[in-house]
Amino acid sequence: MTPSDVKATLSFSDGSPSMDLPLYKGTVGPDVIDIRKLYGQTGKFTYDPGFLSTASCNSTITYIDGDKGELLYRGYPIEQLAVNCDYLETCYLLLYGELPTPTQKADFEDRVTNHTMVNEQMQFFLRGFRRDAHPMAVLTGLVGAMSAFYHDSTDINNPEHREIAAIRLIAKMPTLVAMAYKYTVGQPYIYPKNDLSYSGNFLRMMFATPCEEYKVNPVIERALDRIFILHADHEQNASTSTVRLCGSSGTNPFAAIAAGVACLWGPSHGGANEACLNMLGDIQKMGGVAKVGEFMNQVKDKSSGVKLMGFGHRVYKNYDPRAKLMRETCHEVLNELGLQNDPLFKLAMELEKIALEDEYFVARKLYPNVDFYSGIVQRAIGIPVPLFTAIFALARTVGWIAQLNEMIGDPEYKIGRPRQLFVGAAARDVKPLSQR
Repeated sequence: MTPSDVKATLSFSDGSPSMDLPLYKGTVGPDVIDIRKLYGQTGKFTYDPGFLSTASCNSTITYIDGDKGELLYRGYPIEQLAVNCDYLETCYLLLYGELPTPTQKADFEDRVTNHTMVNEQMQFFLRGFRRDAHPMAVLTGLVGAMSAFYHDSTDINNPEHREIAAIRLIAKMPTLVAMAYKYTVGQPYIYPKNDLSYSGNFLRMMFATPCEEYKVNPVIERALDRIFILHADHEQNASTSTVRLCGSSGTNPFAAIAAGVACLWGPSHGGANEACLNMLGDIQKMGGVAKVGEFMNQVKDKSSGVKLMGFGHRVYKNYDPRAKLMRETCHEVLNELGLQNDPLFKLAMELEKIALEDEYFVARKLYPNVDFYSGIVQRAIGIPVPLFTAIFALARTVGWIAQLNEMIGDPEYKIGRPRQLFVGAAARDVKPLSQR
């Protein structure tokens, strides 16, 4: 980072001395004011709940321009990556900074494919969970437990350990998610098959049974691969920041990623597409397509407390670029599976139509987001709603790892320690019990 010639001057109205603050310019995006010496020189902290105006790190991985509706992985637009690359190519890009050559791609795919099996003891670990446990509860436990099985890759400060942990996590996450699903439905676990693609292998582990041979549908395979690409990273969101903060203590990579999984579980983050499908189910119970207008009127009425899930985005003030790509995939999948007339999907398309045409939603830029379409696609494929967030975690694992590795390699990184504005009781004396 090189400071700009321009400096920000902080002055105080109480006569305290002013101070100059360095200004840094990124490749793109807002300038950043460096406040690291603020407390040392003034004895004051800044106050920024949710860190909405605070850059916690410098990064070369992902850039978002919410006003333009732009998402770049290592400088490449998501629209180009989703059309021209597969998920493992995207993983390579996020991890190493450049798209792979054909030789690098083949080598990386071999390394991932040869690590897809998990220790057999993981099956017995699963049996400690109730059959009706939420998949994210299971996944949080399984990912955290990986450090107990793979002792040779738990030193976060060792580059070789981080490398093998990255490959293991990317390779084994589909196996763990599929195992969690099979456990909840009481079916036998299906072992990975090395001659299938990353997405094809996951589909087979999810939906095959020992009774008959499973054939991967290429349209569904590509749709799932696109879901993975679109969710691979998203800058400094809540779960990524959690992984960085957790990893800053020096904990092992598996524990840091498990922390990300736990954070992603929240309905305001990774659980958004699950919440969206639950909303569609509620409208269906109200009366389906015939009740969409009535539901939308309730959404417009702020006193009703009814929320429209799967529309709008905290970061994108324009159309979510991932949503446009996922919309295409959504219609491809529904056509392939002959589900255009399925009541729930007809309901979703009616919601989409209103949101794109109704002045209330257009003016507020409440466009359908990626969660809206990916939830519909996953349900069409046959993935149960409670598993949606686990699919998200699977896809986001590579982004978490890339961000974690970047932080560890940053000479300026320190253990995270946010400050606070304390508004509780000042120091006071403890009275004896008889006087309270």
